[in-house]
Amino acid sequence: MVFVTKFRHRVFTGAHLERKQIMRDVCADFETELAEFNGDANHVHLLVTFPPKVALSRLVNSLKGVSSRRMRTEFPELARHYYRANKLWSGSYFAGSVGGAPISVLRQYIEQQNRPV
Repeated sequence: MVFVTKFRHRVFTGAHLERKQIMRDVCADFETELAEFNGDANHVHLLVTFPPKVALSRLVNSLKGVSSRRMRTEFPELARHYYRANKLWSGSYFAGSVGGAPISVLRQYIEQQNRPV
């Protein structure tokens, strides 16, 4: 699955995107694997492999909830980007099944995102 969430404005720096361990920890809790993570100033891409027993909506909600809490603890300046309420992420996301594409191609696409400095 490729998971993408996007903001209308610049939010992330390279330091924020270096904290992929947060996403990796959530994936481990769900017995899934974060195969790749990267992003740009206004969006992130996650390549996650997971078994059919995992409910996608629960995984995404947990990824967003846990990362929001941990990121605002580590990076208090992110608070100015909260979209209404006291949360970092909006409720929307895109998730696509990529069963036909080789993992190497997907990893290359995610690695080539223009990560901010």
